[in-house]
Amino acid sequence: MASKKKKADAKKATAGTTTAGGTKKGSAGSRGAWKIMDRSTTVAAALLAREVSSVSWRAVTGKKPPTNARHPEVGTREAVAWAMVGGALTELVKIGVRRYAATYWVKSTGKLPPGMKTLSAPPLVDPATVVPEPQKPAGRRGRRRRR
Repeated sequence: MASKKKKADAKKATAGTTTAGGTKKGSAGSRGAWKIMDRSTTVAAALLAREVSSVSWRAVTGKKPPTNARHPEVGTREAVAWAMVGGALTELVKIGVRRYAATYWVKSTGKLPPGMKTLSAPPLVDPATVVPEPQKPAGRRGRRRRR
């Protein structure tokens, strides 16, 4: 009777916790926590990026950034420059903040955030066991004849 209970307890403990590759999945709570953390860092990054873009535009040009690039009083060069600078700085800030959040998650939990896979896969074949193919002799047999 005790062995049946142990088996049932072990089955409950391991049910649904591994993926096909054998790695453990995060619990529903950790997935929810990561979603909240990821979304909140995205919002924070967007707000921070807007401020960084505005401050950098003022530092370089000495003027306020254009609020409406379609407005006729805003020059084409100025509108294009604002789009390039603003877009680039926005993406850089978002990447930095989101990478920081993922790094914090790894340091806190010891695992990658839910849904994120490792980038480096183990080699399929051990390079030490690979036997090189023999060299074919350079002779006349492999050549085509011209007619």
